[in-house]
Amino acid sequence: MTTTPILILGGKGKTGRRVVEQLDARGIPVRLASRSSEQRFDWYDEGSWDGAVAGIDTAYLAPPVGPTGLEQAGKFIKQAAAEGLRRVVLLSGRGVGSPDREFAVYESSVALEHAVQDSGADWTIIRPAWFMQGFSEDWLHDHVMAGELRLSAADGGEAWIDTNDIGDVMTAALLDEKHTGEIYSLSGPRLLTLSDVADELSAVTGRPIRYVDLEPEQHVAELVEYGQTLEDSESVRDLFAVIRNHKSEYLSDGIHQVLGREPRDFSDWARATAKTGVWSA
Repeated sequence: MTTTPILILGGKGKTGRRVVEQLDARGIPVRLASRSSEQRFDWYDEGSWDGAVAGIDTAYLAPPVGPTGLEQAGKFIKQAAAEGLRRVVLLSGRGVGSPDREFAVYESSVALEHAVQDSGADWTIIRPAWFMQGFSEDWLHDHVMAGELRLSAADGGEAWIDTNDIGDVMTAALLDEKHTGEIYSLSGPRLLTLSDVADELSAVTGRPIRYVDLEPEQHVAELVEYGQTLEDSESVRDLFAVIRNHKSEYLSDGIHQVLGREPRDFSDWARATAKTGVWSA
């Protein structure tokens, strides 16, 4: 068992938190680094990078959403590898590298993957579908509580995935070097449109929830009004454009490849999540 901490960048996020829980359960030390952690780390303050990576062999990297943040993450991995980082597991996105992803956020994600692959460190890249927990732990929770999922996905389908499944894959990749040099695409077991999601959530909450299809630019405007930056809002719009244009209607078998089991279904996740009271009025 390693005594060197594993660096977790994004340890308070939906996937990073689950990785930390699994490593803690195994008695493996971690170093959390964020703007608010004891070890301060800021993607946009390069002066904060040295302390985070000092003495670290292995890192989990969950980058920011927009092109600027992704570019900073690419700079970070090059610097970290030059300073001795030996292994990195990167959270990327399903469909990165596909020729039909003609948006800045995808171009920046491709550049980040290349930076990781060219860094000299051993690497594993994880490309998951959209997270189920977006509806319970993130900004879409407010949509659920308001009874309207206001998004710009039209009638496109997505293979939503449980972030606990992602955390299991991430932990395996961090701890077993047999995953070195692998790219895993992860998804849930079936496709759901946002109307399907609204129906599933209505059933488990006992409240009417509907999907409201927004035009892409209206979606950007509402995200900005919600408090997101314009760059991040446009990145979210472009990510939903992939669903809107029916480019995400396929399943990926990364969960089975890594874990030898099937991913959790949305209905099972929604029922269990409803019992926690997270959607109680």
